[in-house]
Amino acid sequence: MAETPNARPSETRVQRLQRLRRAVESSGALHLKDAAELLKVSEMTVRRDLAGPEAALALLGGYVVNAASPTGIKYTFEQEIDQHTQDKLLACRSAAASIKEGDTIFIDCGTTMQSLADCLPEDMPLSVICYSMNVATIVTRRPATQVMLMGGLYHPSSQSFSSDDGLSYLRRLGINKAFISAGGLHWTRGSSCSNFHEVAIKQAAIATAMESILVVDASKLGSLKPAFFSDVGAFSRIIVGGSVPSDMRKHFRSLPVEYVTSAT
Repeated sequence: MAETPNARPSETRVQRLQRLRRAVESSGALHLKDAAELLKVSEMTVRRDLAGPEAALALLGGYVVNAASPTGIKYTFEQEIDQHTQDKLLACRSAAASIKEGDTIFIDCGTTMQSLADCLPEDMPLSVICYSMNVATIVTRRPATQVMLMGGLYHPSSQSFSSDDGLSYLRRLGINKAFISAGGLHWTRGSSCSNFHEVAIKQAAIATAMESILVVDASKLGSLKPAFFSDVGAFSRIIVGGSVPSDMRKHFRSLPVEYVTSAT
């Protein structure tokens, strides 16, 4: 992709990174397209600038963020797959128990949602909307399940896809239950995740579904990730798998939180 006509050939990579750092410090995150427009260069040039180890910035879900801050730490599917496995399974079994024959359900991306896909009632006729490879791999093997996979640009960090067309498709569907995952759930700062490209998809699913259910393991409570997607009041149910100390539970007393600490 060629540089834009208004590119600054005299500006060095170091100077461009300095301007990007100032913009990120001011806004917290900057979309790749906006970063390219700010610097008057192509998006590919911005990607190349950020590729060096000394950049101090990272490209996360299509946004330029501060790699040195806690909110700039990248989520990867491989890092999360073996974390809190039993607690995720507890939450997912409880969530799956609410599914009824003939339901159209949305299953979010992430390792928790992989567990939910595994917990779907055997042989129950369902329609499943998803946008991640790991979930699609499981539900497409179910003979009684109609699968609607949202396509688009593939994001390896969460094995998921995103596109404007996918969002438009999602908004036209009738959804009985949307099962949403989160990297963090804070009593005042709401629900958040690590990948910015997931935000619009989660929000569209929540807005479209008759019922939205947040499914998380206990480690997510009190955590805050860089990409906010909803207030805590957006969910009719919040299912938490694993043991949660009483001093943490008190922050969520006014919310429809269900703590699952053992298999039933």
